[in-house]
Amino acid sequence: MEKYVIRGGNRLQGEVTISGAKNAAVAILPAALLSDEPVIIENIPTISDIDWSIKILNCLGVEVRMLNRSTLWIDPKNITGHTVPYELAKNMRASYYFLGSLLGKIGVADVALPGGCDLGTRPIDQHLKGFAALNAVDSMENGIVHLETEHLTGNRIYFDMVTVGGTANVMMAACKADGLTIIENAAKEPHIVDLANFLNSMGADIMGAGTDVIKIRGVDHLHGTQYSIIPDQIEAGTFMVMAAATAGNVLIRNVIPKHLECITVKLQKMGVTVEEYDDSVRVIGGAPLQKANIKTLPYPGFPTDMQPQISTLLTLAEGISIITESIFDSRFKYVDQLRRMGADISVDGKVAVIQGTGRLKGAPVKATDLRAGAAMIIAGLAAEGITEIEDIHYVERGYDGIEKKLRALGADIKKVIIPEEAVLQQAR
Repeated sequence: MEKYVIRGGNRLQGEVTISGAKNAAVAILPAALLSDEPVIIENIPTISDIDWSIKILNCLGVEVRMLNRSTLWIDPKNITGHTVPYELAKNMRASYYFLGSLLGKIGVADVALPGGCDLGTRPIDQHLKGFAALNAVDSMENGIVHLETEHLTGNRIYFDMVTVGGTANVMMAACKADGLTIIENAAKEPHIVDLANFLNSMGADIMGAGTDVIKIRGVDHLHGTQYSIIPDQIEAGTFMVMAAATAGNVLIRNVIPKHLECITVKLQKMGVTVEEYDDSVRVIGGAPLQKANIKTLPYPGFPTDMQPQISTLLTLAEGISIITESIFDSRFKYVDQLRRMGADISVDGKVAVIQGTGRLKGAPVKATDLRAGAAMIIAGLAAEGITEIEDIHYVERGYDGIEKKLRALGADIKKVIIPEEAVLQQAR
């Protein structure tokens, strides 16, 4: 087992470069299946979710080559399979994107219900509603979703709720459907726009991505392309909060400042200085942190994937802050871990009330999911003493080289390996 050991109290200073967006990459890799020719995808983050995506592509008979650390060459011409088994799907939530890409590519898909972080019930009923509107039939047996169609046909689809996964999945399948598909109440997140831009670069005809109405006119052929993934909004936001939590001064490079506005506004309200440039932001902490009330919302609202990080920062602020989680049911599992470090947080359903204590103390904690793991790192960086974080495999699902990047900024963080015998001994 591996864990992070952090000695808190160091100000983060210097520059950090943000990697490609995880949430875009895990949709774009499955979307590459739709091409009739090889594609080259650049700015791919080095994270475990990408490793699992490549394994799934290989399982389907797709040839994948790594041209360098952040560039993949993918040739889907000779696809031989249509099944994503549970052994692969259980490792990442985004495995469900292979439903839309396989349906569009060969008209049939068998994908085990996905795994990933446990954030409560996240059904795919809206995905299936969209596929049915495109003339696909679905069934489920032994936890495997089966989709099949004789002929995809464009249609008007209204999502009952905003769904990022459903929007992306239907958009992929609709690229190869006959006629026009209109998605209403579509998700507007930056990675939805990035996916649409990638598909359009292969010859798809998608309009309106980034608005709540997306129009897709199906095409017969998608060609090869060379495409670079956008910077990761959530990684950038996480480093912004890290700088603020440590009273640091950090220039965060390779970002799209517009994507960060919802985070920037809240940090500025809390007393953090944020300077915006063309493709970077500088975050300067040190002033007393002020309370804030935050509600997570679909983009362009405050992202649910930043909620644990900003909540951790608010434990260091003055006064009472209220966090309302409107996206996921179980996003407050990390709260018990922060309490171990001295945080004063009470949770009632989807609302957390944070009484800022101004300080945290190092303690043994664990990552309960990807973004909760990032929150534990933030807490450890700001805390007095030593924090040990277990279950860091969650963090490595979505943050490219976070330990190395933090050390370059002056953090005292290291990854240690605990022998299996010691883990078993602790359990006894």
